[in-house]
Amino acid sequence: MQLKLKRPLAFFDLETTGVNIASDRIVEISILKIMPDGSSEVKTKRVNPLIPIPIESSLIHGIYDEDVKDEASFKQIAKGLAQFLEHSDLAGYNSNKFDVPMLMEEFLRAGVDFDIEGRKLVDVQNIFHQMEQRTLKAAYKFYCNKSIENAHSAEADVKATYEVFLAQLEKYDGVEFEDKSGKKYVPVVNDVEALHKFTYIRDVVDFAGRMVYDVKGRELFNFGKHKGKPVEDVFTTEPTYYDWMMNGDFPLYTKKKLTEIRLRNAFKKK
Repeated sequence: MQLKLKRPLAFFDLETTGVNIASDRIVEISILKIMPDGSSEVKTKRVNPLIPIPIESSLIHGIYDEDVKDEASFKQIAKGLAQFLEHSDLAGYNSNKFDVPMLMEEFLRAGVDFDIEGRKLVDVQNIFHQMEQRTLKAAYKFYCNKSIENAHSAEADVKATYEVFLAQLEKYDGVEFEDKSGKKYVPVVNDVEALHKFTYIRDVVDFAGRMVYDVKGRELFNFGKHKGKPVEDVFTTEPTYYDWMMNGDFPLYTKKKLTEIRLRNAFKKK
């Protein structure tokens, strides 16, 4: 099956030092870029995280400090990576919750402007979990009747993710889905924009989930003493809360969105 694409769709997978988006780093990235004409290009690169890789993580993905000590840092490859992903929509497995925010965090640390706005984001795991409820290994077996060779290497995982995605499009062609409100429709179609709408977590402001949108589109805090309160209201009644968060151990993308809200609020008052 050839994907119906208006622009390139880049499947990508990350291996990292851990799962903390704010403090962990990328040690390997693999990108499978599918073009509208059906051609594809794979780029796989190991990265020196500039911090030690915990043994617990190395035992999972097989990448140790010795393997990346002579590799370039993310900052050194960031511009080229951003250019390769330019004008591409993004796809992956659990990518909306982990890979996209981790990648955004690394670009922000590197000082490279990588704009996520306007890109379509397709999370293959969300299609799978909403339709079948499984893991990548089980998904590959379930949809493709294969076992992943060299599992937990970025390239093997990203290729398996792409195969699962194609199999999902075939399996759920014309299959009806009922959402929580009782609405029935066919969500899994060969269209990136439709899949973006089906897999994207629309109520989250900052990927990490520290802020969410309410039904009116306002940003609300989703943690701590101000949980459920509009961010703009908190910044008005307790201006120091912004400073506390900016100095705290929060992801850079969360801080970026906080600053956007704060500046927007200040502009309204003028």
